[in-house]
Amino acid sequence: MPAVAMRNIASTLPRRKFSYVRRLLAILLPGLLLLTACGGSTAEPEPTSVSAGETAKFDSLKLTDNGDKKAPGVEFTKPLEVAEPTIKVITEGSGEPVKANQVANISILALNGTDGSTLEDTFPGEPEPLELNDELKTSSEVIYNAFVGAKVGSSLALAVPGQQSAPAPSPSDGASPSPSAAAQPTQLLIIKVLSAEDVAPVLEKPEGETVTPPAGLPTVSEKDGVPEINVEGVAAPTALVSQDLIKGNGAAVKETDTLTVNYVGVTLEGGTKFDSSFDRGEPASFPLTGVIKGWTQGLAGKTVGSRVLLVIPKDLAYGDAGQGEAKGDLVFVVDILGAK
Repeated sequence: MPAVAMRNIASTLPRRKFSYVRRLLAILLPGLLLLTACGGSTAEPEPTSVSAGETAKFDSLKLTDNGDKKAPGVEFTKPLEVAEPTIKVITEGSGEPVKANQVANISILALNGTDGSTLEDTFPGEPEPLELNDELKTSSEVIYNAFVGAKVGSSLALAVPGQQSAPAPSPSDGASPSPSAAAQPTQLLIIKVLSAEDVAPVLEKPEGETVTPPAGLPTVSEKDGVPEINVEGVAAPTALVSQDLIKGNGAAVKETDTLTVNYVGVTLEGGTKFDSSFDRGEPASFPLTGVIKGWTQGLAGKTVGSRVLLVIPKDLAYGDAGQGEAKGDLVFVVDILGAK
């Protein structure tokens, strides 16, 4: 994937519902770093879920199970107001405890703490992954410690402090007064842990069964572990070509996955190399929804551990204009090292 495509990922990604919670965690980060969990030091995760904040505010909170794919009924004394982020397991599940470095698959119901109105509901959709890794532990240790040790099936409550309204600036020089920003109420999130699963380790190189490609495609050799692509005599593609060179033994890639890959890309006309993660000395990670269509369509359904040859028509790459040296029809060799 060209480096320019990597740079443009953030702007091209479609917003998923879980981005609501990710943005929320980013807003909470300063408070979460200063917050001390109930029960002692947070230096190491406890074997059971650790509550934090003004948990007595949850004493009136009651949940009613409404079945699969449906948000629970929620009752609480209104208005709910907290001065610091507050989290606690409200109903304990009967499954196994969630472990560090697993992915917790969750659904979220977000409510207005003042009147109980719904702000967000992801229960009807597919579960959203929350990876309980060192990055989350470092950035939001209280959140990390609340989920690690919580049993599958548990429902947690997270209350987020409201924001005071900003004072309106005084008019000057005859200017009209500006309206003040409206105060934001405390938000209450009900988060259900639906399942937990181990994260497959990222491979160092492709692993699987070697596949002999049909004639007429670019040929691929390897030198010091780095694929080299020869495009001599190859005709322009009339459709996307996605050919396994090594068929991996891992999980199938979903279009919504974030991949870790090594790759090299060349132009079909002339074989000019325009990008290579091998040259940078480290794999690249990116959401498959945030790259050129030829990558999204060509890698979805492939398996982790595979080495894939992509021959991409220009209309599934960067069109007639191209981007930098990545012009016209493009050829990639992609090693799929991990997916999550």
